[in-house]
Amino acid sequence: MPVRPALASALGAAALLCAAVGPAGAAPAAPSETVTVDATGKLASDGTVTLSGTYRCTAGTGPVFVSSSISQGDARVRYGIGGSGAQCDGAEHHWKNSGKPGDETLKTGKAHVQATLMELKPTDTGLIGNLPLPAFHATADRDVSLAKQ
Repeated sequence: MPVRPALASALGAAALLCAAVGPAGAAPAAPSETVTVDATGKLASDGTVTLSGTYRCTAGTGPVFVSSSISQGDARVRYGIGGSGAQCDGAEHHWKNSGKPGDETLKTGKAHVQATLMELKPTDTGLIGNLPLPAFHATADRDVSLAKQ
């Protein structure tokens, strides 16, 4: 499998993991750590969705990613839309993720997006060694307008 699709699949899985275990059990983000979602997402004719926004984080020691998911209609059904690497240097950065939601076809109009700024931190579990576990820096939920690209 080529590297890009494998990375997109891994980050999409991380987005779904974030949605499943979510920030409910995570410590609140520091006020200087944020992620936002732009008001409009793009929908290409081939079904590819592009979402974007900004992020800021300060204390990343492991790999940090911005993952995103989208739902339309049934809020319980979310589709991971890619993921991108993040740089935790205290500055505000732009993120943009693209992906296809499997066999599902999304339509232009109202949708709901969740973006998560997440770090994979090695944790010494004593059983398996340094198992990387998600550490959440910030999350954002926003209703967006999905428009033709």
